[in-house]
Amino acid sequence: MGKVFVLDHPLIQHKITYIRDKNTGTKEFRELVDEVAMLMAFEITRNLPLQEKTIETPVMEAKAQVLAGKKIGLIPILRAGLGMVDGMLNLLPAARVGHVGLYRDPESLQPVEYYIKLPSDISERELIVLDPMLATGGSANDAIYSLKKRGAKHIRLMCLIAAPEGVELVKENHPDVDIYLGALDEKLDEKGYIIPGLGDAGDRLFGTK
Repeated sequence: MGKVFVLDHPLIQHKITYIRDKNTGTKEFRELVDEVAMLMAFEITRNLPLQEKTIETPVMEAKAQVLAGKKIGLIPILRAGLGMVDGMLNLLPAARVGHVGLYRDPESLQPVEYYIKLPSDISERELIVLDPMLATGGSANDAIYSLKKRGAKHIRLMCLIAAPEGVELVKENHPDVDIYLGALDEKLDEKGYIIPGLGDAGDRLFGTK
């Protein structure tokens, strides 16, 4: 069964507070999301396997550790997931980036896929799906299905803020996927927004309404 990790590092929690604040402008909001994604990258990569390598230091030959095994793939869900990519790439510059385009139908609240472009070797990669908000869970759930349908075998989901309803949906449909969160909020309102949440992450990232 996939596990749910709420990353309670003080720096992550501090920055999420300002991300939530309605008085935080677009520029600062974008910078904060970038920073929190980078901090969360430390936690989500904590258990990546290492292998030994022999190197020459300026003093002597030494055995040291380097990353081993699976290569990383970052999969932002368009459009809000784009705000998390640069922070992740700061720590994982060799990662390949794919994109899944989904939007939520305002009437049914169901996700509609309109674009997908992935690395050719996704079956060999450790994929991290990026989406700031896990609300109903529909978009993340469908994105993960899209990846699996195209051969993905190792998937993690990383979100800034989630509602219990979204977490449960992903856990139920994808028990093999671990979920990493900056915060687990109280619930969804009648419009499907996370309470207390931070509003619409895409609009706040890109200055749209």
